[in-house]
Amino acid sequence: MAVVAALVVGACFSALPVLWMLSSSFKRNPEIFAYPPRLITDGFSFDAYTTILTDPVKLRFFLNSYVVAISVTLLTLLVAVLAAYAFSRYDFWGKKTINVVVVSVQAVPPITLLIPYFGLVVALKLYNTYPGLILTYMVFTLPYAIIMMTGYFNTLPKELDEAVKVDGAGPMTALWRILVPISVPGLVSVGIYTFMIAWNEFLFALTLTRTEDMRTVPIGIQLLMGQHSYEWNEMMAMSILGCIPVLVLFLFFQRFFIGGMTAGAVKI
Repeated sequence: MAVVAALVVGACFSALPVLWMLSSSFKRNPEIFAYPPRLITDGFSFDAYTTILTDPVKLRFFLNSYVVAISVTLLTLLVAVLAAYAFSRYDFWGKKTINVVVVSVQAVPPITLLIPYFGLVVALKLYNTYPGLILTYMVFTLPYAIIMMTGYFNTLPKELDEAVKVDGAGPMTALWRILVPISVPGLVSVGIYTFMIAWNEFLFALTLTRTEDMRTVPIGIQLLMGQHSYEWNEMMAMSILGCIPVLVLFLFFQRFFIGGMTAGAVKI
């Protein structure tokens, strides 16, 4: 009972900020700081959501986030699957060194790479563009994706590949027709993680974009902080709308996500 009680207290503690954010999104700005604070307000209003969903600039923030996050997720999965298959099934020169490099990249704090990446993106004329953000994000999502997918492929018997060879097919057929379909839990877990990273990223999105038509949702929320006043209710509403995609993904694919995480951690 003590464990259950502790879990309930922890869940309530974690959920309270989200509930307050949801409640504040339906309030007017003066009500948010009313004392004593009230979770349920008498002045219930959809004004903040109406303002956001009817403003082309704010809708553009969501479009940019979807384009970048979905592109990063799909490209990361594609490259990670190919790389993980090579690491799992083949022995080649420099394999251990490349593995060490992939793991080492995970240990580098992203903020230390901000200035070098800014200079590189500007030099390649990718500043304030989708490719600039997508390629930059992939640098941070690929190492984890490769490690997880390699671990997942290592749990699959190599007899599957040999059976495909007996039938006269090549390694790409074994990968895409056999291994990938049975690796859905691993792909889902890596995909959700990658989407979350790309969707929530703030620092590089702020640095590598200049105009409002290229800003993403996290930057859009920050832009609601004006010089003289903050649009708190709109910030809360935009935060709630920004949480929905990740929440929906996790709710629908929770079973695959947990299965993929545990399977990929068994053997690398």
